[in-house]
Amino acid sequence: MYELEPFMAELERKNPAQPEFIQAAREVLESVIDVVNDNPVYEKNRILERITEPDRTFLFRVDWEDDQGNIQVNRGYRVQFNNALGPYKGGLRFHSSVTLGGLKFLGFEQMFKNSLTTLPMGGGKGGSDFNPRGKSDSEILRFCRSFMTELQKYIGPDTDVPAGDIGVGAREIGFLYGQYKRIQGENTGVLTGKGRNFGGSLIRPEATGFGTMYFADEMLKAHNDTIKGKTISISGFGNVAWGAVMKASQLGAKVVTISGPDGYIYDENGIGTQEKWDFMTYLRASNNDIVEPYAKKFGAKFIAGKKPWEVSVDMAFPCAIQNELSLEDAKTLVANGVRYIVETSNMGCQAEAVTYFQERKIPFGPGKAANAGGVAVSGLEMSQNAMHLSWTAEEVDQRLHDIMINIHTSCVSEGTEENGYINYVKGANIAGFKKIADAMVQMGY
Repeated sequence: MYELEPFMAELERKNPAQPEFIQAAREVLESVIDVVNDNPVYEKNRILERITEPDRTFLFRVDWEDDQGNIQVNRGYRVQFNNALGPYKGGLRFHSSVTLGGLKFLGFEQMFKNSLTTLPMGGGKGGSDFNPRGKSDSEILRFCRSFMTELQKYIGPDTDVPAGDIGVGAREIGFLYGQYKRIQGENTGVLTGKGRNFGGSLIRPEATGFGTMYFADEMLKAHNDTIKGKTISISGFGNVAWGAVMKASQLGAKVVTISGPDGYIYDENGIGTQEKWDFMTYLRASNNDIVEPYAKKFGAKFIAGKKPWEVSVDMAFPCAIQNELSLEDAKTLVANGVRYIVETSNMGCQAEAVTYFQERKIPFGPGKAANAGGVAVSGLEMSQNAMHLSWTAEEVDQRLHDIMINIHTSCVSEGTEENGYINYVKGANIAGFKKIADAMVQMGY
């Protein structure tokens, strides 16, 4: 019989100074510990101990030469968490904040997210403390070649299939894939998020944002409501926010905010035109990491140094980075009448904020369910690569839509409480856990 606090104390002892990983593990274990205690097979096979320990972790040095001829040194990582359901699958993140603990948190979350898609993918994550911001294309190319020279030893189309993440877009994926091909001498689906000219899938850049709106649409239907006419706040302005803004607008909602490190934009007319979406693309490509130029171009308000959660809206979508929405932000949103929260960044809300929403019975969609659209389309890209064909945008979008509907159904099935409140966090964790745990038991894994 497991008890939560002793288990967490031991996990924290074994993983010191890794608060994000501990936070993610606690959230899952709080949901599934009763399921484990009610199933002697899970306890006998020590599934909790095994599922909270990565299969393996790689840490390596990345040497590269800058444009001045100076040698720079960064760290590279790959955390292969669990492959009970299929090849390890998860993004690469290039950012100065990357640490082993952060990647363990992301890989742990990825394991359950991938399980929810029902596609044959395990969980993993990787990256480097290299920051591509302000670097020339030549510097990024040299870094990517050095990084992949080491990483290629541990990955493969049926072993581990990385993708992009923060700091790793189409340019970086192209450079990484080129080096993999140069060394391995083969065309395989070893990376997803590739360019359309060499094996990439349509809809992949938009997929996370599209998927979260499909999930949100199902949430509202489950509450006899509709997304049409809703006012929405979104944080971030990258690929995820861009896709979310577009799909929300197409579904009839009005998005009024985006944000960056410099502050947030409030556009009372809505970010609902192709011109505005294209300008978001321009902002991402500019490498300046600011959103203020949007306000100047479209006559919107720019609020410096603040987050968009102070705006009164019907729905809020954290789309930027982990733990971006605090308890105080949650209180402000609730005081202003927010009715739904859909976490689109990985663990975008601090634990206290999630508890605050749930205590007030506000429907809350967790990231591992709501943002699974990105990895779902990565999985579809793997399928297209394996079959040596390409599906149309409409085919990929329909498959994505179906996957997100199924994820929502799984959350409702496992998370509906006696009072009728749908605890999406509990539902997502239990549904994702059961599939992995059952596979591990059945394979003697």
